[in-house]
Amino acid sequence: MYRENRLVERIPPEVLLSAYIEGVFPMSENGEIFWFSPKMRGIIPLDERFHIPKGLKRALKKRPFEIRYDTAFREVMEGCSERKETWIDPVIMDSYGELFERGFAHSVECWDEEGLQGGLYGVRIDRVFFGESMFSRKTDASKIALVRLVEWLRDEGVILLDTQWMTDHLKTFGGYEVPADIYKGMLAEAIDVRE
Repeated sequence: MYRENRLVERIPPEVLLSAYIEGVFPMSENGEIFWFSPKMRGIIPLDERFHIPKGLKRALKKRPFEIRYDTAFREVMEGCSERKETWIDPVIMDSYGELFERGFAHSVECWDEEGLQGGLYGVRIDRVFFGESMFSRKTDASKIALVRLVEWLRDEGVILLDTQWMTDHLKTFGGYEVPADIYKGMLAEAIDVRE
């Protein structure tokens, strides 16, 4: 963990993008920025190793949500921040909002007749997507958003889906961990820094 020793109003887009290219990402607490580069990195496979649990396959067949992309980015971030403890404060929201305006941050959203029910957001650079956070207001909404994200990333030629840390929930989708040195090699393959 790296620590920024000052309060900030936002993280400049250039700083965020440079950090991601190096495998570092921020979290915030009351405007104080903490930078992380875990020793073990969570990855969701985008090939045949990606697994959809049986119960979720049944839910997908019912099509409970309309899937939209990049139509409610701020609202998705707000949904992700609606928990007892969150690192998504106004500094993070404003910083990623600027990345969204520049075309680097994206959201996948699950809608029904009652509104936004879940989704996720993250950052895309070249052929890597850095998943930041997800939320659900209705059953399976974030899981369905993840499945649709994987489909979109495959269509886009993305080869790396970085989840930062691994959780038991992500393991049900085939998620796994790699050591930092292996991750750095995967990241270098997925990002053309000459762009």
